[in-house]
Amino acid sequence: MRTLVVYDSVHGNTEKIAQAIGGAIGDDVQVLRVGEADASALAAFDLVILGAPTHGGRPSPAMAAFLAKIPTSALQGKKTASFDTRLTPKWAKIFGFAAGKIAGRLKKMGATVLGSEGFFVKGTEGPLVDGELERAAALAQQWVNWVKWAK
Repeated sequence: MRTLVVYDSVHGNTEKIAQAIGGAIGDDVQVLRVGEADASALAAFDLVILGAPTHGGRPSPAMAAFLAKIPTSALQGKKTASFDTRLTPKWAKIFGFAAGKIAGRLKKMGATVLGSEGFFVKGTEGPLVDGELERAAALAQQWVNWVKWAK
């Protein structure tokens, strides 16, 4: 099963989550920073996972630009998931979360969204809250199992 994880990261926290997801998936996975990924090549993958830090309740500008470049038909019927890094729920609830906005965009493009998850950081620059890398790896396995089950 071919999997692509595309992420943006400002302080390295989202990158750590992306790498944990990719590492848990194992074989036939590519983990790419958003600037290295080709939006027109997404159709070649069985599972596409997109992640970004939450900035003002939205994905980072680089991830928003990447989402805008995805061809309309590239994700039609594809299995996808999204994730973000965010502050504790108390602060983030005021503005919203990047993962949900990414998932909404994926749905509009005809993708099947398996999940949308947030991972917590202790401050604006991090570090990640203890246990978040392990939670990311477990969630990645769950997404992969759903894709395999659906085939």
